[in-house]
Amino acid sequence: MMTISLKDAGKRFNREWIFRHLSYTFNSAEAYAITGPNGSGKSTLLQAIAGSLMLSEGNCELTIDQVQLKTDQVYRQISFAAPYLELIEEMTALEFLDFHSQFKPLYHSAKEILQQINLGHASNKQIRNFSSGMKQRLKLAQAIFSDVPVVLLDEPCSNLDTEGILLYQKLISDFCKEKLVDRKS
Repeated sequence: MMTISLKDAGKRFNREWIFRHLSYTFNSAEAYAITGPNGSGKSTLLQAIAGSLMLSEGNCELTIDQVQLKTDQVYRQISFAAPYLELIEEMTALEFLDFHSQFKPLYHSAKEILQQINLGHASNKQIRNFSSGMKQRLKLAQAIFSDVPVVLLDEPCSNLDTEGILLYQKLISDFCKEKLVDRKS
């Protein structure tokens, strides 16, 4: 069993607290949605859980079978997708997923993943030539198809058309049943 525990967590930028005194435990094989108005700290919270932002106070602990992971081990357990994260635009989609698989194993080959997200036709196309929706599908694919127990998705449906949103829902249903999924809507 895996858990992510926030204990009296807080994050501030300069003198402004984005969130403070937050305590909560996320359990494995569950899906969570973090909601709230713009500017309420949802993205900041996800980035802190992912380890890409340091908390200003409190802590965030990731445990597997009641063993707390060291900070340098956490990134191997979490995948993260957000519309503001950059892709390596000089790479093709195939090269990008192959590159990503060197850091986190993928459930399927890059070619199979691109077929599943309806980008097989663009596998050898440079990412710089993708539409924003195609880029978002690729970001979601690298997160969802990573062999990790935690998937963090910040605004997962940004830039997706109706077909892309249906695909996203299918990917979550088919590939995230045994993962702790935390998404900001």
